[in-house]
Amino acid sequence: MKKILVAMASILALTATAVEAKDWKKVRLAVDVPYEPFEYKAPDGSLTGFEIELGNAVCKEMGVECEWVIQAWDGIIPGLLARKYDAIFSSMSITEERKKKVAFSNGYYNTPSGWFAPKGGKFNPADMANMKGARIGVQRGTIQDDHASEEYGSVAKVTRYTTGDELVLDLQAGRLDLVLIDFPVGESTITGGDKGDKFEHIGDMVQLGNGAGVALRKRDKDLLNMFNKALDTVKSNGTYDAIRKKYFSYDIKI
Repeated sequence: MKKILVAMASILALTATAVEAKDWKKVRLAVDVPYEPFEYKAPDGSLTGFEIELGNAVCKEMGVECEWVIQAWDGIIPGLLARKYDAIFSSMSITEERKKKVAFSNGYYNTPSGWFAPKGGKFNPADMANMKGARIGVQRGTIQDDHASEEYGSVAKVTRYTTGDELVLDLQAGRLDLVLIDFPVGESTITGGDKGDKFEHIGDMVQLGNGAGVALRKRDKDLLNMFNKALDTVKSNGTYDAIRKKYFSYDIKI
């Protein structure tokens, strides 16, 4: 009788595995837009940017159709868990807190964060006493939000924004004294082009987190393995570097 029960249990386990396995033909990737130069809309309305190109290359390597889903950052993990899309490919830093909710691929880039402010501003992040009363802008739910809140929340006013675009606009309008944001984003949207006449990067770069990875539901282990394999391939065959050079003059690969 025990042998029969063991055999039945084995059959049920194999059946459950077969049911859970999925033949991935299309992968829906969530992205928070705009977050230039990682993801933003071209003049014709199409999505472009470093991560859009990299994501498309990874999907091609996996042999799946890639569908991009625009999702605001503060709801991006809940949307993944609610199965609105299959993965998050949107500069999500790998942290221990997020690992409690989602699985991460191997990291595919790591860039520092940076403080940006109007030229001639009076606040210095390296001097805590000097930061008293500063109006700091961050994007809600990011590692920059965590850092600014923990380090300066007792002396400064930290304002959180749904998108990076919104906090940049408030900085430009004079409603913020400084912002903490991914350095390449600040370099592109705050000091890029003729904007450097009015704004500047201040202080040292801040290295936060362990790089960015693709976030997935923990049960989708087969898809996680597909992403890791494809990321390793595009990193090694030159595809990654060819895309990176379009957007960055420095190495960000990890």
